[in-house]
Amino acid sequence: MTSAPFVPTGLALVAALTLPGCVVRTAADIVTAPVKVVGGAVDAVTTSQSEADEKRGRALRKQEERLGKLDRSYRKDSRRCQNGDQAACTSADATYAEMQSLQRSPYGN
Repeated sequence: MTSAPFVPTGLALVAALTLPGCVVRTAADIVTAPVKVVGGAVDAVTTSQSEADEKRGRALRKQEERLGKLDRSYRKDSRRCQNGDQAACTSADATYAEMQSLQRSPYGN
């Protein structure tokens, strides 16, 4: 029965070798936790370049869409204006002014 004393000794040896690794890992987690928290907070309040590019792209597409709608309205009102419809002339003038304003502003604001 020589193997019986070996089992507790073997378990003690394995525990002695593996526990320091756990302790070191836990200590490392505790030390790096504040850095991870601060890094997460910085990421939450800053905008990456790709996010800024996506936002600009959405704004430009929205502006182009608005200009397309205004252009169709302007053409329709211009045809009506040429046929003598004064209300259409007024509407065409207002639409044209809005189109010019959108084309001057960088994001359609």
